[in-house]
Amino acid sequence: MRKTSAHDVERRARIKGALVLWAWFVIVTTVIAIFIYAVTQQDLRMSANDPQIQIAEDDAAEAVLSDNPQISAPSAMVDMTKSLDPFVIFFDTDGIPTASSAQLGGMTPVIPQGVFEYARANGEDRFTWQPQAGVRIAAVVVKIGNSPTGQGFVLAGRSLREVENREAQLGLITFAAYGCLLILETMLLAITIMVI
Repeated sequence: MRKTSAHDVERRARIKGALVLWAWFVIVTTVIAIFIYAVTQQDLRMSANDPQIQIAEDDAAEAVLSDNPQISAPSAMVDMTKSLDPFVIFFDTDGIPTASSAQLGGMTPVIPQGVFEYARANGEDRFTWQPQAGVRIAAVVVKIGNSPTGQGFVLAGRSLREVENREAQLGLITFAAYGCLLILETMLLAITIMVI
């Protein structure tokens, strides 16, 4: 049986140290990749609300001054299953649609009552709305008027299709970069072990 020399003990200690360092690099790389993806994905998703925020706030302000708030609803109908165009839906204080530029299956879609309750209490609600499978909407609901019950609500919405395509591309790019870094780190580990 061969005796373990001091050199072998020292080499094993160095290899163990290299493995521990490699594991830390992998952990840090993983955390950074997840952080970059999450921050960028959230920025993409939140910025998808920007046009709807302006449309809903402007239409709500205009509706307060108007006898007929529905007049600002665009006359052209938007098919929510196909179009990327923004759309507007006006609701009365009970959440019943009164005017709409959006159609889903030939009808004005209905949103959950909880959205109106939240908007009534907070002035607005920003949310992702999925009225049917395959249709995801970046939606903003604003309460019309400043009274506790308001004078109704206006919803501005737009398809998330392109934003979600960008999120998928971001995921692929992040995963590819992460994989390349892991390969590089593993190669450096192998080289380090060979020269020890």
